[in-house]
Amino acid sequence: MNFDDTPAEAAFRTKVRTWLDANAPRHLEPELRKAGFASMGVTSEDPLAASKAWQRKKYEAGYACPHWPKDYGGGGFTPIERVIWGQEEGPYGALGGLFTIGHGMCGPTVMAWADEETKRRMLPPLASGEQVWCQLFSEPAGGSDLAGLRTRAEKAADGSGDWIVNGQKIWTSGAQNSDWGLLITRTDPSVAKHKGLTMFYLSMRTPGVEIRPIKQVNGQSGFNEVYFTDVRIPDSQRLGAVGQGWQVSLTTLMNERLSIGSGMPTGFNELFDYCLNAEIDGAPAVEDSSVRSRLASYAVRASGLKYTGMRAITALSKGETPGPENSIGKLVAGAMMQDLSMFALDLQGQAGLMSGPDSEVGGRFQAMLLRSPATRIEGGSDEILRNIIAERVLGLPGDIRVDKDVAFRDIPTRGAAK
Repeated sequence: MNFDDTPAEAAFRTKVRTWLDANAPRHLEPELRKAGFASMGVTSEDPLAASKAWQRKKYEAGYACPHWPKDYGGGGFTPIERVIWGQEEGPYGALGGLFTIGHGMCGPTVMAWADEETKRRMLPPLASGEQVWCQLFSEPAGGSDLAGLRTRAEKAADGSGDWIVNGQKIWTSGAQNSDWGLLITRTDPSVAKHKGLTMFYLSMRTPGVEIRPIKQVNGQSGFNEVYFTDVRIPDSQRLGAVGQGWQVSLTTLMNERLSIGSGMPTGFNELFDYCLNAEIDGAPAVEDSSVRSRLASYAVRASGLKYTGMRAITALSKGETPGPENSIGKLVAGAMMQDLSMFALDLQGQAGLMSGPDSEVGGRFQAMLLRSPATRIEGGSDEILRNIIAERVLGLPGDIRVDKDVAFRDIPTRGAAK
């Protein structure tokens, strides 16, 4: 394969570079390059304001949401143009973390399931950074079994056609900064658990919505609990038919695994640079054969992730919905991040006990290790992803599911109301 730019691609790259040279927030570049994992790294000004300002500037120039159609506020880029844009945006791409869920998961779901009026009304403000979205899926009692959710949506008794929602979601990333959310609910407990679900979108400022940030081991609070108490949602904010929520959620989940897997930093480049400068017995760490062996192993995995992601981009360019094979990227990247950060701390020796910006490499590997357990759960745990790959990619026999055809209300539970 030839990975050199064609004349058209070279012209596009030049156009992007010229625009970035004139418009990128250069004053933030030093902070962004030193940013710790799962952090935008901006402390000199309001990080939310900085992210929204950069997104708005990209939107006005036609560079927002490169993978979206232009009709909905996107760039309408070809797959290779998207790759080029990502390469050239470089550290400024970290400012887009606020919009990852909205642009990569919620937006594509709205595109696939909403009517045209809704798409043209809701998607451009999301693309421009004016609005932030989250997805309200996981629940305390469900674990990795999304279809086991218990948040109920029932028709309002006043005959308005509205829905009344009660329940709780957990591990909702970015809910504290979100304007809108995708919400999956149970509307019919008398059928099998996958069949009685319905998807809605709602304003996070709707009366009855309460958001409680969760303090994490790394000191951040990116995840949240969200409670719903008699929350009223118009039926016009339903995506898909009543009872079709599982099919709608699959659109979100497939895009989620593509978005997380393709965009998850594994830390390989940072580790390689560290090994060039760190010393073992008075010599650069990279000269140690065992270190080189580990670096080679990580390089192979990083390369595999890169080109697997490019295959997914090509599929999207053909109008195809991301498939179960995208679970591979998320599975490999999450495990690699955890293993790599532990290896980096081993190389740091006692200095690896220190965390924060004053520690070696600004504490990047420490931050990565503290965040890595979440990466192996969010977007589907490792076990769930292995099942998906085994059954839906490799065609292996499925796990035995004793509750598959049982009405949800008849599934035995412990300490939970039916």
